[in-house]
Amino acid sequence: MKRYFLALAMFSGTIIGVGLFGLPYVTLKTGVLPVLFYFILLSIIMVISHLAFGEICLRTQKQHRLPGYTEIYLGKKFKFIPVISNSIGLFGANLAYIIIGGSFLANLMMPIFGGTKLAYILVFFASGAFIIFLGSKAIARSEFLSLLIFFGVLIILCIKGLPYLKIENFNLFGFDFKNFFLPYGIILFSLSGMSVIPELREILAEKGKLLRHVIITGTLIPAIIYLVFIILILGVAGPQTTEDALSGLKMVLGPKILILGFIFGIITTFTSYLTVGLTLKKIFWYDLKFSHFNAWVIAAFIPLLLYFIGLKDFIGIISFTGAVTMGIDMTLVYSIYLKARELGQRIPDYKINLAKPVVYVLIALFLFGVVLELISL
Repeated sequence: MKRYFLALAMFSGTIIGVGLFGLPYVTLKTGVLPVLFYFILLSIIMVISHLAFGEICLRTQKQHRLPGYTEIYLGKKFKFIPVISNSIGLFGANLAYIIIGGSFLANLMMPIFGGTKLAYILVFFASGAFIIFLGSKAIARSEFLSLLIFFGVLIILCIKGLPYLKIENFNLFGFDFKNFFLPYGIILFSLSGMSVIPELREILAEKGKLLRHVIITGTLIPAIIYLVFIILILGVAGPQTTEDALSGLKMVLGPKILILGFIFGIITTFTSYLTVGLTLKKIFWYDLKFSHFNAWVIAAFIPLLLYFIGLKDFIGIISFTGAVTMGIDMTLVYSIYLKARELGQRIPDYKINLAKPVVYVLIALFLFGVVLELISL
């Protein structure tokens, strides 16, 4: 059971990330019912998608990442697609984590120790880079501890905010239709944990049958937490809800509660930063055959380099990452899934037996999302 809870903590901890903080603002702009619709639909789709990728992992003898599975089942000529989309998506995700996580750390520690925002962004980066170098076991343990702290802080925020919650702050329908598709990219980004599924197989080892339960439970837990967080922030802050969520709490609950909010934000972003960084490292290490050290340097330092170049709009980054790069990745996953059922190297520990028409519909939905996001740009 220890392996199960480590895997569950790692999976849920990876999914619960920076996207959490943009959800209340998106709900304010689009209305509660549209966001609830997206959450129900995308939660179901992401559970199925995660299970499909898990089955691909279990049908293959050796451990790979998406580029490796693409080469095995679709051919070498398609390998460059997930290398590009995975790299852009994961680098973009970790860039967003560095930006918002470092900002939370700076807001928490600068009143005590002084310094600059950049200094705390570098502390956030360096701490994560060191753990990423150590590997998945160290990350799984840190995820488990961080998730316990995360739940503790969330409970406190709920208790403090509950007396200030107002039903009239929830806007059900009053949205501009041009914002109807606004939640798609950020919710898709917020619910995705596909990148860490190969690590779950490694942690579970011979207990591969537990992977299905870890995936289902680990996808639904973040979805429920997101809805609770939206209710808390929107119910308390109402029209004062801000893009980063926490500033809106300060306006109603006062500055002291913001300390807990920053701790909450640091934990949320740091755990996801670790596992995404590890996945990037292993793409370059396992699939592209870089040395361990060089793979780590590329995975850890490119997001920081992008920050210094000037890419600092974390909301824009996660929206693009969710809709476009993940849309491409999910299309590949379902294409690989169909091939792996025919060409798999081993009998998997579970099967989801998706009908081909269902797979084609899912591929069409993800490609439609890619097109919409590109048009919006």
